[in-house]
Amino acid sequence: MRISANFDGGNINVINIDKHDDIQLAIRPDSGDEFYQWFNFRLEGEVGQTYTLNILNAGTASYPKGWEDYQAVASYDRQTWFRLPTQYENGVLTIQAELDCEAMQIAYFAPYSYERHLDLISEAQLHPSVSLEHLGLTLDGRDMTLLKIGDGDTDKKNIWITARQHPGETMAEWLVEGLLNRLLDGDCPTSKALLDKANFYIVPNMNPDGSARGHLRTNAVGTNLNREWQTPSLEKSPEVYYVVNKMQQTGVDLFYDVHGDEGLPYVFLAGCEGVPNYNDKMAALQQQFVSALTIASADFQTEFGYDKDEPGKANLTVGSNWVANTFSCLSNTLEMPFKDNANLADPFVGWSPERSIYLGEASLIAMLTVVDSL
Repeated sequence: MRISANFDGGNINVINIDKHDDIQLAIRPDSGDEFYQWFNFRLEGEVGQTYTLNILNAGTASYPKGWEDYQAVASYDRQTWFRLPTQYENGVLTIQAELDCEAMQIAYFAPYSYERHLDLISEAQLHPSVSLEHLGLTLDGRDMTLLKIGDGDTDKKNIWITARQHPGETMAEWLVEGLLNRLLDGDCPTSKALLDKANFYIVPNMNPDGSARGHLRTNAVGTNLNREWQTPSLEKSPEVYYVVNKMQQTGVDLFYDVHGDEGLPYVFLAGCEGVPNYNDKMAALQQQFVSALTIASADFQTEFGYDKDEPGKANLTVGSNWVANTFSCLSNTLEMPFKDNANLADPFVGWSPERSIYLGEASLIAMLTVVDSL
């Protein structure tokens, strides 16, 4: 038996593997030791044997409620992901894995590797409407790449999409992959109509360092990027610094910041009703967008989500709030579950890369609905 996390996005510390029915593990914290919940490792063993994996520090993870009704994901080929029997009790997360092959990858959610990220960017640039812009380097020296889609006509609306400010929220980049592929589909009338009216600026991965390091929430130096938008710096948050500077050059008419939520088993939006500059036009756009997304995707719902901020009291260090307040535009944080969508449950796979991809495609329909009003 062997356990390894020495790969892109890997995260686990092995405490004891002497017994197949009591493998003792711990999640490695992000840089700065403030956050941890993401795990991603490879289990090798005997075909037909059942292994019991106990993550001993789950009770002190960043979001312990995230373990309630949660099931870990697993894959043999790293393409098709399914759920494993998982139980949380007395601060320990216990995963049962019966091997059908010699090796299985087990993770908090289906990983989106840095190599796949590079493939996504490289394939997108082949489309005649796409150009790449290098915004700068991360603290670990990785590229911050912006995908620009459209003809740059200054009379068109500017739609910005960012994902994975929190690197462990891999469903966000799966959504961007689906959205991007549909946007570049020349046979899709929704995409053709959108590109007639808007230019897109897409950052598929806002936090490549944290992604490669196997972090849940922070970059290379332990910074939570989604608390940096008001005063980003090259020392702590160059990823946000570069994006903010570029946004100020282009302007923003619609902002879509894509995330995952550990605790809530639903798809929902967090709007910007609490920003000081919120006005009647922004409120009307929000209602129009919410209504359209409700029709476009049966996965989306409005009953469950975060409490709305009181008027004028929104946290402007948060990306969607800062953008809304700065550009007086339609701005949302989209949240997806790590668990399953309780409204449309799938016990075998739970919320998945495929469901995230479909939601990305549906998001374009909602954007088309509002683009003329932006």
